[in-house]
Amino acid sequence: MGPILPSGATPPAWSREHKRLHRHLLRHPDLLPMGATVLLAVSGGQDSMALTALLRDLRRLHQWRLLLWHGDHGWRPESADQAAELGAWAEAEGLMLLTQRASPGEAEGEAAARRWRYACLAACARQAGCSRVVTAHTASDRAETVLLHLARGSHRRGLGSLRHSRPLDGDQPPLTLVRPLLLFSRAETAAICQAWRIPVWPDPSNASRLLSRNRVRAEVLPVLEALHPGASLRMSAQAERLAEELDQEEELLRLALAELRMPEPEPGLRRRELSRLQRGNQRRLLRLWLADTAALTLEAAVLEGLVDRLEPRRGAGVLALTGGWRLCWDRSTLRLSHDPAGAAHARSRRRC
Repeated sequence: MGPILPSGATPPAWSREHKRLHRHLLRHPDLLPMGATVLLAVSGGQDSMALTALLRDLRRLHQWRLLLWHGDHGWRPESADQAAELGAWAEAEGLMLLTQRASPGEAEGEAAARRWRYACLAACARQAGCSRVVTAHTASDRAETVLLHLARGSHRRGLGSLRHSRPLDGDQPPLTLVRPLLLFSRAETAAICQAWRIPVWPDPSNASRLLSRNRVRAEVLPVLEALHPGASLRMSAQAERLAEELDQEEELLRLALAELRMPEPEPGLRRRELSRLQRGNQRRLLRLWLADTAALTLEAAVLEGLVDRLEPRRGAGVLALTGGWRLCWDRSTLRLSHDPAGAAHARSRRRC
């Protein structure tokens, strides 16, 4: 199936959408720094095509070197033709498009396809000297994520997910994933493509009600938008505020944690001082300390049980953790020790 070619007036050289994104990037210069080499993931759908047009027009003001990347999962017989058509459009616009096709079985299923895309994007970005990888997630995508996490009973971090930027991987030099289109709803990207006569290659899988996100998109968000127009943008903004509050809270937690730390050589905390805090703060401090010290994440039930065992009325204790880590405590201190040999022995016992 070929692209949808909207009819309309001559595309504007400058619009309120250009101004909106331009001002946002000036307020947040770390998102897409002046003069950066930027790799933009383009599926051919309305969101990525609208973002391509916006960045194409803004690059002269920000002096970016803009590269496009398209991933062909090979799910549909016509996907190779779509990639070729997208490449021809990019060439006509003076844009460089890099295309990759997944090997058979390499991108089967949503999760595998996502891993494949991001691995390809990271590799291409490094090869091209990019510091920023850009995707076209919108406020509507973020609203869908918030609703799904709410339904699953997610932690607050889940409700504040899909941020404007995040590290893409841990290699050096670091790569940053950026989502500048979170300012716009899906209705707005559709309007941009229509008004600016931008071709769009729809993905038929977006109509499938077998995927939970598609059902939220087709059945839940339209109801909320009908009841409260602009609901997607407001939910996205609320998620952003929550993410900022979590970052601010972590700064305060780190200050509190510094007061509780014991001197080296073994990492430890002052148990008595920790136990005087409210239980919620104890859980947050323990979670942060274990993550920082040993990259450990305890399940909520285990963490709750640990707080119970650290109450002042209870005595010394030990808790074996994964990877050979062990928590030991007496009445005044809580210490974390590591025994790789113990972890290997435990794995050996499990195999027997």
